Amino acid sequence: MGQKILLVEDDASIATVITAALEEEGFAVDRTESIVGRDRLLAQHRYAAMLTDVVLEDGDGIASLDPARTDNPDLPIIVLSAQNTLDTAVRATDIAAFEYFPKPFDLDELVHAVKQAARQSGVLNTPDASEQDGGLPLVGRSQAMQGVYRMITRVLRNDLTVLVLGESGTGKELVAEAIHQLGHRKSGPFIAVNAAAIPHELIESELFGHEKGAFTGAVSQAIGKFEQANGGTLFLDEIGDMPLEAQTRLLRALQSGAIRRVGGRQEIATDVRIVAATNRDLEPMIAAGRFREDLYYRLNVVPITLPPLRERRDDIPALVNHFLAQAAAEGLARHKIDDDALARLSRFGWPGNVRELKNAVYRLALMARNEEIDSETVLSVLGEPREATPVNAESGFATVLGDWLRSTELPSGTLYHAAVAEIERPLFEHVLSQTGGNQVQAARILGINRNTLRKRLTDLAIDPDTCGD
Repeated sequence: MGQKILLVEDDASIATVITAALEEEGFAVDRTESIVGRDRLLAQHRYAAMLTDVVLEDGDGIASLDPARTDNPDLPIIVLSAQNTLDTAVRATDIAAFEYFPKPFDLDELVHAVKQAARQSGVLNTPDASEQDGGLPLVGRSQAMQGVYRMITRVLRNDLTVLVLGESGTGKELVAEAIHQLGHRKSGPFIAVNAAAIPHELIESELFGHEKGAFTGAVSQAIGKFEQANGGTLFLDEIGDMPLEAQTRLLRALQSGAIRRVGGRQEIATDVRIVAATNRDLEPMIAAGRFREDLYYRLNVVPITLPPLRERRDDIPALVNHFLAQAAAEGLARHKIDDDALARLSRFGWPGNVRELKNAVYRLALMARNEEIDSETVLSVLGEPREATPVNAESGFATVLGDWLRSTELPSGTLYHAAVAEIERPLFEHVLSQTGGNQVQAARILGINRNTLRKRLTDLAIDPDTCGD
């Protein structure tokens, strides 16, 4: 008989599929639909791993785990959940879950995780559960966001450097805040620095501080952001806009764990967790000599890519209701929104991403005359939906892009990235179709690194094999 696995799942169809897949791999599976059944089986048998749903017929599959953990402290637990929020992912981390799978999940990935858990059975320990944070900053249950949540939970108990990638307005600072608020440094400070907003000649002083008299205007000593963030998290936003001279000093600080104030001689040890972010593609900047390659590798230890809003449209209703509640809490009138209005908002292109959506919802909350916002109100306040223009190689990229630009209202600072996103998918699909799905040839034709192409294909959910059909 193979190793025994306990499956706690009240959806019979899901339980049947998982059981069949695990038994095919040689595992013996015990199934139960309830917490009572789980505790009874755990008292009778020793399992190599347990898979558990969160919402069960008689309670919360995570909240009720204390007794199971007491009797089986080394039991690897894999959490399954249709409650696909960041809160659920964090709760799975808090009980030291071996892995967390949002539903629907990839069955092969799940089986692989069970195999790993079974091999390592008996080596996991349970950390202290952290307090639940009801004010988690990220909203959305789409498949696109599930990967983000899973990556966040993987870095909460360590100090690995994180590089958050994504277009302007996607919520990169919210990811940094979540890593800080939910991680083991949450009692320390969270300090954010926007490299694009600081004059180049002042950025080193901003980061590392300066001594009195270090330069004209330095009339007193100043403590930099590294020292202010000591014991906590330093968020370096728009890292791609940092001048090369400051990049060199930043790299030295990251390598040594110490900084020196501008005009100072003393090395000052710092203890900070670094989360950086950019809306730029850093690899071409490295090739052009505008970003240090060694700094890139130092920052890009754990990359987290935030999807643009157009790739997570299923989250728009939840985001709209979230922002309406926020607007009411900040003094605007309290409103509801009907399904037709949500459908209209979901058809917008949102080149400014979540930030643009938030501003639009606040505008609706200000301008709406009735308690419930309907489709006509959205039309009168925001105009017609600006849907993405379909692009194909035969129509001519330049012509279609020109038409799209003429029909699209864009907030300041987003034009380049919105235009690139509009044309990138059909461009990749066309080139891959011409190369029969060969990524090496496609990268050569495009003039980009193959790793860059592979990453963008993953981000855009493009299957190169289907492009070559």
